[in-house]
Amino acid sequence: MQNERLNSLLKKYEELYQLVQEPDLSKDMKKYREVMREYSHLGEISKANEDLNSITRQLEDARTLVQNEKDQDMKELAKEEVKELEIRAREAEDKLKFLLVPRDPLDEKDIIMEIRAGTGGEEAALFVSDLYSMYSRFAETKSWKFEIMNSNETELGGFKEIIFSVSGKNVYENLRYESGVHRVQRVPATESSGRIHTSAVTVAVLPEADETEIDIHQDDLRIDVMRAGGPGGQSVNTTDSAVRITHLPSGLSVHCQDEKSQIKNKAKAMRILRARIYEMEEAKAASERAEARKSQIGSGDRSERIRTYNFPQNRLTDHRINLTLYKLDLIMQGDVEELFDSLKLSAREELLKASASAS
Repeated sequence: MQNERLNSLLKKYEELYQLVQEPDLSKDMKKYREVMREYSHLGEISKANEDLNSITRQLEDARTLVQNEKDQDMKELAKEEVKELEIRAREAEDKLKFLLVPRDPLDEKDIIMEIRAGTGGEEAALFVSDLYSMYSRFAETKSWKFEIMNSNETELGGFKEIIFSVSGKNVYENLRYESGVHRVQRVPATESSGRIHTSAVTVAVLPEADETEIDIHQDDLRIDVMRAGGPGGQSVNTTDSAVRITHLPSGLSVHCQDEKSQIKNKAKAMRILRARIYEMEEAKAASERAEARKSQIGSGDRSERIRTYNFPQNRLTDHRINLTLYKLDLIMQGDVEELFDSLKLSAREELLKASASAS
């Protein structure tokens, strides 16, 4: 089954190679982006396959040398080479297997991320700000585009809620496992007795939908405009620039006030609403899929506690994959590559097991 899939993908790669040579392809930018995205992914598979074949040939040559070599020193050298090549062959085979796991089409999507303070009052709001800073710094290392859609700031500089978009290469693939409850344990800046408090923050990661993917009828919307409010309920401006859009069939409601322009706030609110509806439909579809599609990473349910940030011990623990890292200070500065790679690896391993049992 695996060989059949590999041969089929390599054939598809050759077909796409011919297609990308055609000058007319770039006239349709949407099709061009789709073709180039698939061509790039299949190119990785082709390269991984070539690497594995090359290592396999070297390994066969080295084994033949071990069998036929009369000189003992040369024979020992050949044995060492066999050991090294066997390790490289296993690694190359694992890499190819990972690339052959069917990709989730959502992985390449841009996202809208929502972070909200849960239990813990002002301390939870401050941690919302810390998480926002962590994600934005990581986005900078990836050269992703980052835009605040809406925020509700507190008097101490935290956020009751912040919503922002992230766009770039494979954004959803990297950030999809952040959905859930993030628990923080630390001594709050407002705590005089030095007691450690436990607070919680909720994160939602929504793949951003194109207008063509989610059709929202104007008749299904109620749009209210109002004046924006700031920390402590003070007025931010004197015009009715804030917008609340309610999707009547689902009951979903989105409020945006960060822009001074009502038109811009409405556009942002529609993007958030579209993403929430898209996520709702995807969640419904996911629940109907086979058990094989589920991984140990978890459902991404926002009520699921996924991670604990323990500041006194400089420790981060991800409860889904039993991963503990003692570098919380660096992680909060945006050094999350190891964490995110571990989550992606674990998910892929589960998908590999599922695809192996299915075949």
